[in-house]
Amino acid sequence: MLEKIGSGIDIVDVTRFRELPFQSNKKFYEKIFTNSEIKYCLKFQDSYSHFAGKFALKEALMKSINIKEDFLKIETSHSKSKPSIRLKNENNKNFIFVASISHEKNYAIGMILSEQL
Repeated sequence: MLEKIGSGIDIVDVTRFRELPFQSNKKFYEKIFTNSEIKYCLKFQDSYSHFAGKFALKEALMKSINIKEDFLKIETSHSKSKPSIRLKNENNKNFIFVASISHEKNYAIGMILSEQL
């Protein structure tokens, strides 16, 4: 089987999330982020830059594999400050991902490299 390498990148204006406070927009956040992602973001003083970064990472994943996916089927996590990402469906076994997130003032960027097995 031929290997397929993909890449995806997305940038998000953090203000989009700051204008939707979590406490009064929980339903919105619950449509995009898993419970563990929400818990992770809320532990930071500036939780909105982390929400924006995770959103950018999910968008970048869809670009890297050229598949539109439900946001809740894409789960991000962190280990030792390094982001990782996985698909929570049958496609999960078909891909390997390398992820990166960066925040700068009012912007967050997510980048994914993918390899289809």
